[in-house]
Amino acid sequence: MSEPAAGERPHGEQPTSGRVLVLGAAGRIGYATAAAFQAAGWQVASLVRGSAAHRCVPGTTVIGLDARDRASVIEAAAGADVIVHALNTPYAEWPTSVPDFAETAIAAARAAGATLMVPDPLFAYGAGMPAVIDEETPLRPTARKGVLRAALAERLRAEAKDGLRVVLVRAGDVYGGGIGWLDRVVVNHLPHGRLAYPGPLDLVHAWAYLPDLATTLVRLAERRATLPAFASFGFPGHAVTGRVLTTAIVEAVGRPLKIDRMQWWMLRAVAPLVPIFRELCDVAYLWSVPHRIDGTRLTAAVGTVPHTPFEAALADALYALGATRRA
Repeated sequence: MSEPAAGERPHGEQPTSGRVLVLGAAGRIGYATAAAFQAAGWQVASLVRGSAAHRCVPGTTVIGLDARDRASVIEAAAGADVIVHALNTPYAEWPTSVPDFAETAIAAARAAGATLMVPDPLFAYGAGMPAVIDEETPLRPTARKGVLRAALAERLRAEAKDGLRVVLVRAGDVYGGGIGWLDRVVVNHLPHGRLAYPGPLDLVHAWAYLPDLATTLVRLAERRATLPAFASFGFPGHAVTGRVLTTAIVEAVGRPLKIDRMQWWMLRAVAPLVPIFRELCDVAYLWSVPHRIDGTRLTAAVGTVPHTPFEAALADALYALGATRRA
């Protein structure tokens, strides 16, 4: 697909002067998405709990309320053209929060006549996922969280058949903002001269640089009128081996580092007593099954997919974590 000339909007792209409501705008995905929509000229409303209002993107309209108050969320959604469902909770709360928040997002989008956008992890594909994942890859969850995400996808598909417009975007592990595997595990012990990698160093793993993913959501929102009622996409991001990742980190920090393997057996031993360890072990297969995401359908929809070169994205992420200094 050719790029438009300067000042020319691609065929089917809608003006960027619309209104977007970001649910969970203080979270890592919500914050990045609100910032990307704002940068593209949208009127952005950031819905968060009142105590998190200070963590919203400056200049957005902050709506402080509990997302479990469905009636209030529906009221807040009035006038929105797009609603981004970025609500999240700790993994242990997912059995109740995933379906509850989904129903709230669906109800708000229906009431507003808005397109509902949902960023999603890869859990629903299960441990049998192929080396290359695309939109036709069947959902065969093998983990508790995968079952929940697969059920969410089916719920959204059913709503789309009944008139709701839905855009679902699946991506690998996000980095470049907030809490995730990169900061919580891989570089957690960087001050002590060590890195920890959760899987074999020679297996490919899918990562998603958060600013690129957020900009992709904006571009899909701009083209929503050209998409089917249920539009599902894979975000290719960066598919790299653990060796490529750890080597790039060593080069970025400019000193030798010891590379450790994450000791899953230790987490499993205490998982019955520590909920977060139990939930991490539930999706440990993501680090032992090589996988990447095919972006063919996404490219067809938006043209050039936002893609910061891996080394530059990683450098920005490490700098944001305080792990490196600017040259």
